[in-house]
Amino acid sequence: MNFPIFPLAIAAVVLLVFLYFFPISLWVTAIFSGVRVSLFQLAFMRVRKVPPSLIVNSLITSTKAGLQLTANDLETHFLAGGNVPSVIKALISADKANIPLSFKQATAIDLAGRNVFEAVTTSVNPKVINTPSVAAVSQDGIQLIVIARVTVRANIAQLVGGAGEETILARVGEGIVSTIGSSKSHKEVLENPDKISKVVLSKGLDAGTAFEILSIDIADVDIGENIGAKLQTDQASADLRVAEARAEERRAMAVAMEQENRAKTQDAKARVVEAEAEIPKAIAEAFRSGNLGVMDYYKMRNVQADTEMRDSIANPGGSGSGSIKPGREEGRQS
Repeated sequence: MNFPIFPLAIAAVVLLVFLYFFPISLWVTAIFSGVRVSLFQLAFMRVRKVPPSLIVNSLITSTKAGLQLTANDLETHFLAGGNVPSVIKALISADKANIPLSFKQATAIDLAGRNVFEAVTTSVNPKVINTPSVAAVSQDGIQLIVIARVTVRANIAQLVGGAGEETILARVGEGIVSTIGSSKSHKEVLENPDKISKVVLSKGLDAGTAFEILSIDIADVDIGENIGAKLQTDQASADLRVAEARAEERRAMAVAMEQENRAKTQDAKARVVEAEAEIPKAIAEAFRSGNLGVMDYYKMRNVQADTEMRDSIANPGGSGSGSIKPGREEGRQS
């Protein structure tokens, strides 16, 4: 007996396609769970490439938790690229913790790229953020290195458009630097580290952020370098280099002036020598013109000889003594 295999295969394929587009078991589960959804809705979900099991299971969970949601709401959020299970978990957690959170807010937070369930968890159970080491200098020049722990709670209303943890850490670091910088001595900070917490908290650093700062606790305060002394040393070194440069400039100017004076002296001596070279010419001209006689000339030579003799006595070892004798002999002959 031959069985019609081909018609049976076609019937099996048709049945599988029908069960794929019309998940009867999932529809039955939804009916017994009190969720109103039709087979055609499930089939249309398949056509729109929305997993029916995800939507139905999320609807069952929300309905059992007392949330009033529809399949269209969840399907729209899924098609928008949202995380439907995370939104359902966040709504249930917020409802149990009496935190006002609507489906519209939850989907907006989820589509903004934030983990809405984690945000609700943080709102219920605040978390601690450790700041990196913040270095600041007090007015006496001592550097302090501070590590703080910031306890924050999520602000549901500011999750969309609010700043994140990086902004909180930056503002806390800025507050620590300004508080230590306004302290007259580093000892004041070491004696009362809670002063930093009070000043920073009073500035309202959580404005415009997605978190609410509950407390700021100083975990550690270490003493760093003596920045004031280091700056003074650097300034003294800089002043020394400037003074040395100015002294070198004055020394160079003095050397240049000395060289200039020497040049002027040599120039004056050259002029004297040049003027003395004109004397024999003048004497010769006087002889030719009859204005100078022989006796007058010998008298002038005797005077020169006496002058050289006095110079040799005043300056022993001078060269003027060698020319005295001829002058005196000329005087004697006259």
